[in-house]
Amino acid sequence: MKIGILQTGHSPQEMKHSHGNYDEMFYKLLEGQGFSFENFPVLDGIFPDSADQAEGWLITGSKFGVYEEHGWIPPLEDLIRQIHARGLPMVGVCFGHQIIAQALGGKVEKFAGGWAIGRTEYDIDGKALALNAWHQDQVVDLPEGARVLGGNAFCKNAVLAYGNTIWTIQPHPEFDAAFIDGLIKHRGRGVVPDQQLDDASSQLDAPTHNAEIANQIAAFFKEERA
Repeated sequence: MKIGILQTGHSPQEMKHSHGNYDEMFYKLLEGQGFSFENFPVLDGIFPDSADQAEGWLITGSKFGVYEEHGWIPPLEDLIRQIHARGLPMVGVCFGHQIIAQALGGKVEKFAGGWAIGRTEYDIDGKALALNAWHQDQVVDLPEGARVLGGNAFCKNAVLAYGNTIWTIQPHPEFDAAFIDGLIKHRGRGVVPDQQLDDASSQLDAPTHNAEIANQIAAFFKEERA
């Protein structure tokens, strides 16, 4: 199965050599699941010719806000609606989670409660799972037809599904502890409160459920659909 990656952000320059760019992190996350990949760095203006250029789609994270005025965001929203109309499976992570919600009629905003940084616990389908988060923006109003599969007291709409063709998640199953450590050093200081960064640093050695979410994403893509 061919998965098209819609890349909406780049890894910090200081971390690309050691961790790869955002598309490469998903290749690694889904390695061994039988997928092939084609990357489209839409933030650089490179888009697929049509929604049918892949059998499934995945939208990455980004440092940008979905509500910001960038020339690549409206055509990405159009593509999301085309993919949805075609009934093709689509996964969104962080920014991807938010842009799908916005494109389908939901609302995303900079959350007044602040940031979620580092290892964070969520109730997902009735199960307590820990994943790495790095966001301030949140989906605050759901699109019609979206249902909540997971969240916590800070981020109640952390995992969403739309029918059986779209599955999105706010935290980052593709981010390991080393990548969070790098973000703290290269993107966090001066932006996120120091105490919150220090708390995240203190939990870098704690386990996360990245592999379990990777298996869920793979199973979602492979699901039989009418």
